[in-house]
Amino acid sequence: MELNDYNACVHQWADPLFRFACKCTGHEEDARDIVQNSFEVLWQKRKDVMREKAKSFLFQVAYRQSVDNYRKKRRISFNEVPEQHDSIGPGNPDLKRVLERALAQLDEQARALVLLKDHEGYSYEEIARITGLNDSQVKVYLHRARKTLKEYLVKVEHII
Repeated sequence: MELNDYNACVHQWADPLFRFACKCTGHEEDARDIVQNSFEVLWQKRKDVMREKAKSFLFQVAYRQSVDNYRKKRRISFNEVPEQHDSIGPGNPDLKRVLERALAQLDEQARALVLLKDHEGYSYEEIARITGLNDSQVKVYLHRARKTLKEYLVKVEHII
């Protein structure tokens, strides 16, 4: 990959990668760090990565970094008190917030799989390459994640 190809990748994939990282981590600052690190890794591996594979490579790096970030934060904040959330009921129909809270119910891997499939539009095979799972694992984990989301969203207190 040449410098022009790298710059084109940054221009083309920075925003989608940021949205993905933001939804995976739930924090803009963490997402910015993940995007920056992903492009740094791409720069370091630019001789090995073909331009047409750059998107998949970037999302794979971002996925792995968001999982690492989740594990690190879980170790650090093990003894901290969980954050209190405002209740969302019929009087506050904020769909985006309900969906964000539903996604927050999932672990990092499940959230990333749902985002890769349903938000970014990757195929099962592409997700398997990005995450290092096999196709069957992707399908099973994605099914379980969607089931968890459905159970959360159909509860009376979450109905909009």
